[in-house]
Amino acid sequence: MFKLPILGRLIRTVGVAHTELVNVMFSRGLRSNFPAEPEYLDIQGPQVPLYEPLNVQIKSYDYTVLETFSSYIHKTAENLEIEVEDCWATPCQKYKIQTFKPFSTQVDNQYNLNLYERNVQVVDLPTTKAPLFFHVIQAALPEGVRMNVKLHDDTDELLRYVPDLELTQLKSELDALGGPSKSKR
Repeated sequence: MFKLPILGRLIRTVGVAHTELVNVMFSRGLRSNFPAEPEYLDIQGPQVPLYEPLNVQIKSYDYTVLETFSSYIHKTAENLEIEVEDCWATPCQKYKIQTFKPFSTQVDNQYNLNLYERNVQVVDLPTTKAPLFFHVIQAALPEGVRMNVKLHDDTDELLRYVPDLELTQLKSELDALGGPSKSKR
C-alpha cells in the first residue's frame, strides 16, 4: 500500500486511518509541490482569430430606407461590441432609363434613377461573432436593398470622394502653360 515502510508502520502504531492520512498530506505540504492547475490556464484565455477590416456595403434606390438601415447596422455592431471604424456615403450613380413603344424606336417613358450607396467599416471582428452579426443584419435587410460584405480595399477609399472638376481643369491648364513657376528665395 505505501512505498515507504516507515510510514506504513507509523500508521499502524498510531492507528490513523488511511484516508485521513492522505487528506492531511494533500491539505498541507504537498499542495505547493503539485499545482492544482497548469500554468497555461492563467493566460488571458483562448485567442480568437480576428477578421481584417470588412466593409458592409449596402445599395438602394430609396435614400431614406438606406439611411435607416445603415444606422441599424451601426447600432447592431455596437450592441454586439463590434468596433465600427468608419461609415461613409459614396456619390450616387445616376441612370437614365427609357422604355420604347412596341416595335418602334419612339420613347414611351423615361425614368431618372439614383442608386445610393452606404458603407460601414467593421474592424477587429472576432470570428465567433461574425456569423451572428451577418445573420442578424441579413435577416433585417429591407426590400430593395442589396448588401455586400467585402474586405476593405484602397480603391474603396478613393471612390468616396467627389472629384472637383474645376480644380482638375485648372491644374491641366497650368500644366499646359508650362507648370507651376519656381521662385527662388
